[in-house]
Order: sequence, then structure tokens, then C-alpha cells
Amino acid sequence: MPPRRAPAPLERPDGARLKRGEVALDEPVHDALFDAVMSRRLAPGARLGEAALCEVFNVSRTVVRKALQRLALTGLVDIVPNKGASVAAPTPQETHEVFEARRALEAAIVPLAMKRLTPSRLAQFRQRLAAEHEALHAQDHSRWVRLAGDFHLALAELAGNRHLTRMLSELMSRCSLIVALYEAPGDAACEHDEHAELIELLALGKDAEAIAVMDRHLTALQTRLRIVPPSADNDLAAALMGR
Repeated sequence: MPPRRAPAPLERPDGARLKRGEVALDEPVHDALFDAVMSRRLAPGARLGEAALCEVFNVSRTVVRKALQRLALTGLVDIVPNKGASVAAPTPQETHEVFEARRALEAAIVPLAMKRLTPSRLAQFRQRLAAEHEALHAQDHSRWVRLAGDFHLALAELAGNRHLTRMLSELMSRCSLIVALYEAPGDAACEHDEHAELIELLALGKDAEAIAVMDRHLTALQTRLRIVPPSADNDLAAALMGR
């Protein structure tokens, strides 16, 4: 699941409050950078110079900084004092730690979710799986990725522990960025099948088997990652106008 976009600010970059229906000046800058990173037109570590962004979008530095700050809040951009902004570049060690934490967290969520899996909730999960299947076979990759990520969050919400849900949501935000930046082509059909297998095991009350499927699912996703060295070289104008 891609990182959720930060909500539009309630003020203009000059500090004045937005009127109803008015779009913040930094919204086009934010969205263009978000899309360029998630579609890999901007590589991990790519520098995001304020002057170049001002020229591309014909906006002030104040507007550019507001957009960069919003992206930094979601972890998509790193801002270093006196050095400026760049696309986030999660390290191999961070990647290992994120997936290690996710496997542990979701192993705790699975048995809790099983205890609360009523017939009506089981039907809702099967509807989710049907939507995943439809997006997969329509080759709508972005929709499938969103639905696949939502599956994990829905399972956490079913578990009924808001602290686990919050922790998983935070982990998935970073994990989704890592996957978007580094995932090699894989078999999405296998991932969908693992979701379906997981739900059927929970319906049968087989929590140990379901935990094993979840662990295999996350391990396979991590195995497909290809961590590349950060790159400072990029053509901002070409990357941002290639949407």
C-alpha cells in the first residue's frame, strides 16, 4: 500500500486560511512529487532542490517548502538542515528491521482477529478479496496495491486492539515506501492467493497455520526487494512533467 497522502493544509502558504473549495498552492507540487517518487521516476536519494522546483512549478520557495514539509511528515522525503531535501532512501538495515517488526506484529494480530471473525465479518473479507481479484485481473496495479494494503489494516482493526492497529499503520507507511522504491517485479496473483488462504484458515479456527501463511507472505515480499544505492542525479523537470 502506498503511503497515505498528507491532507491539504488548512492555510495558504502565506498563512491566510483557505476558503471552502480552495486548493492550497502547494498541492500541485506535493502531488507531482508524490507521484514521481511512487512511480520511480525519482530515485531514492534524488535531491529536490528548492530553486529547481520553483522554476518547474513557477511558485515561490515558501510554497515549495510547504510541499516538502508535508512529504517529510509521511516519510517520503528527508530534509537535512543546511543540505536540503531529497527522496527518502531506506537502508538495507532499516528494511530488515521494518519487515522484522511487521512479521512480529501481524503474528500477534492474526489470533486476535480470528476470535472476532463473525460470519458477517467473514463475508466482508471475502468481498475485499473479490475486489482484489477484480483489480488484479483488470491489471489495475495501483488499485490492487491499495486494496492489498487495506486488507492488512482491516485485519488489524478486526483484532480490536487500537494500539496494534496504530503501530501497524505506522509500520505499513514505511513498508509501503520501501516496496514502492525497491520492489522487483513479482507475482501479485500469489500474494492475492495468500490473502485468500489466510482468511479461510481463520474461518476454520487454524490460527497457527494462518500465522505461518502471514509470515511466508511478508517474507516473500521482502525477498523481492532490490535495494539500490541512493542517487543524487536526476532531471527534476523531466521526472515531474512525465506524469
